[in-house]
Amino acid sequence: MGPMMRAEEESPPWLIPLLRANYFVPCSVHADSNKSECNMFCLDCTSSSFCSYCLSNHKNHRVLQIRRSSYHNVVRVNEIQKYIDISCVQTYIINSARIVFLNERPQPRIGKGVTNTCEICYRSLLDSFRFCSLGCKLGGMKRGNQSLSFSIKGKHGREYQGEAESDEATTPTKIRKTCAFNRLMSGLSISTVKSDYFSGDQWSSSSGDESGFNLSPGTPPIYNHRNSSRRKGVPHRAPF
Repeated sequence: MGPMMRAEEESPPWLIPLLRANYFVPCSVHADSNKSECNMFCLDCTSSSFCSYCLSNHKNHRVLQIRRSSYHNVVRVNEIQKYIDISCVQTYIINSARIVFLNERPQPRIGKGVTNTCEICYRSLLDSFRFCSLGCKLGGMKRGNQSLSFSIKGKHGREYQGEAESDEATTPTKIRKTCAFNRLMSGLSISTVKSDYFSGDQWSSSSGDESGFNLSPGTPPIYNHRNSSRRKGVPHRAPF
């Protein structure tokens, strides 16, 4: 199997249509409506892009919203990383959101002091990345790089396509931790109630239950109002 065939087979079937689709063009169905530009892509239909008015035709489908940055198509990282592995691709923060570019962005001139560039389009990158876009990573796979893959690896090394799995909640260790936490919280609740009773923050009077708390407000100290209202006598002038 050649590198190009391996790259296409190991990539999800919707990746290449996602990269090749035309975005931000008027929708052919809702051209007369406002904001009818095609900035959506369905991963289950893998057809052309569509506008937000067409979402009703893709109910319960996996849909990505495409955005633009410097006239290039981008997608948010928290949306795309649920379906593919985007490691080795540099991400950027634009408008407080981390995004990744879809296709290559050739750089005509490499700046001075640049030590790392994209392996496909030679755009300057940080030292920890190899590609500037998803399309460039696909190009690296087509060159025969066996270490690259879009498949998300699970906790046990399994490869799968789709949303990140979460089987930790059903493991025996997780169940034991949950039970221990519930017992701890129950104990804390009882001790908190006892503390509230004994600290005087809350008074309770329970009848007919000898095992419960049976506390009543303490008798307040006797206050001598007569002494507090006593007035001083008339002062006497000292003798000459």
